[in-house]
Amino acid sequence: MPRLLLVSLLLVTACATPASQPPAVRTASAKSAPAKTAPKPVAVPSGVTTGYVVYDRVQKKITVSRNPHKRFRSASVVKLMIAIDHLERVRKPNLALIKPMLRVSDDAAATKLFTLGGQGKIIQRVAKKLRLTDSGPPPADKPGFWGYTAISALDIAKVYKYILEQASPKVRDTIMGHLRQAGPCGSDGFDQFFGIPRGVARPWAVKQGWSGYGSIPPVRCKGNGSATSYRAPAPVDFRNAVLHTTGVVGAGDRYIEVVLTTQTSRWSDSVTKITRLARDVHRAALAR
Repeated sequence: MPRLLLVSLLLVTACATPASQPPAVRTASAKSAPAKTAPKPVAVPSGVTTGYVVYDRVQKKITVSRNPHKRFRSASVVKLMIAIDHLERVRKPNLALIKPMLRVSDDAAATKLFTLGGQGKIIQRVAKKLRLTDSGPPPADKPGFWGYTAISALDIAKVYKYILEQASPKVRDTIMGHLRQAGPCGSDGFDQFFGIPRGVARPWAVKQGWSGYGSIPPVRCKGNGSATSYRAPAPVDFRNAVLHTTGVVGAGDRYIEVVLTTQTSRWSDSVTKITRLARDVHRAALAR
C-alpha cells in the first residue's frame, strides 16, 4: 500500500464510489485532452527538518505529506489541546484566558490553564479522546513546560479535524473564532505572521508556534512578556529552535495544513524558510 494512502487511512476512512455509478466513458475529446502536469516536489530549505500534512476536507483525504509521524516539541501549538480540554471539561470555562492564549499566543494564560488542568494529564486526556498516536506530555522532569509536549503533523491535523467536525458547536466556534482573529503579533513581541499567513492567500485561521529564538525578538512587534528557550535530551529535539505554522485554509475551511519544523538559522531566515515551505506545500496540495 502506498505510504500516502496509508497515512490518509489513519485520519479518515475513504468513501467508496457507489457501485451503481456507471464507468466513465472515454470520448475522443478526452483522448485529445492534454495530460495533467504532475505537481513539483516540495523543496525543503537547507537547515530545516520538517513534518507536514495537508488534509482536504472535500476529498476527505491527505493530499500531501512528509514525515507525518515525526515528533516535534510543540511550542505554542499545544495551546489547541489546552483549549479543547478546558472548554470541554470545565462547566464555566475561563474565556478571558482562552482568548489571549489563542489570538496572541499568550504564554501566561496558557500556563494558568495548563496548571488548572493538571499539566500533562491534559495531553493524556486529549490524546486518548482524539486517538492521537504520536503526542505525549512534557518530560517528567519538566512537568510544567507545556511547550515541551510532543506532537506530530498528523496528530495536529487530527486535532483540527476534531475541532471542525466533532467538537460541539460552542467549542468549535470559540476556538475557530479566535484563530480567525489571530493578531500579527504575539504577546511576547514576536511577529507571528509567518508561514501560512504570509505564504497562503486568505481566508485562513492559524495557531503558530515558536521556541528557541531567545526572549527578545530581533524586531519587536508589540506586547510584553517573554518567550522561553528550552533545552532537553531526545527523543524529541529540544536542542534546535522550532517554528511551526498550522491552521485551516480556503473557503469552508477546506484544507487543514500543518507544517512543523526545527531550524538551525536565525529568526529572520527561519521565518523566510517556513513561509516558503508553507506556500509550496499548499501549492502542491492544490495541484493534487
